[in-house]
Amino acid sequence: QVQLVESGGGLVQPGGSLRLSCVASGSSFSRYAMGWHRQAPGKQRELVARITSGGSTNYADSVKGRFTISRDNAKNTVYLQMNSLKPEVTAVYSCNAVFHGLGFSYDYWGQGTQVTVSS
Repeated sequence: QVQLVESGGGLVQPGGSLRLSCVASGSSFSRYAMGWHRQAPGKQRELVARITSGGSTNYADSVKGRFTISRDNAKNTVYLQMNSLKPEVTAVYSCNAVFHGLGFSYDYWGQGTQVTVSS
């Protein structure tokens, strides 16, 4: 079983930056695809960014060019660098780990970390 613990959220001014971190337990981190999702009040949870076990990345159109997802397999950690922050990105950001095996799959979630962009 994988446990995910996010950190790095908080309150920042518009135009500022944050780096979210998600540390995973276990010894199989490198085999998981990792992602960041967010959910704002009254809205559906949406995918923000994803990185595969091979390092390929995908981003929501709204964050391309401003957010960067990366992973450090030696540290069992995935990051989300968030630059040029706008109030509209305010949400709870959650870390996700996915593994697909033969005839089975696993999907793990962290507890979430609040990101608030406000002056």
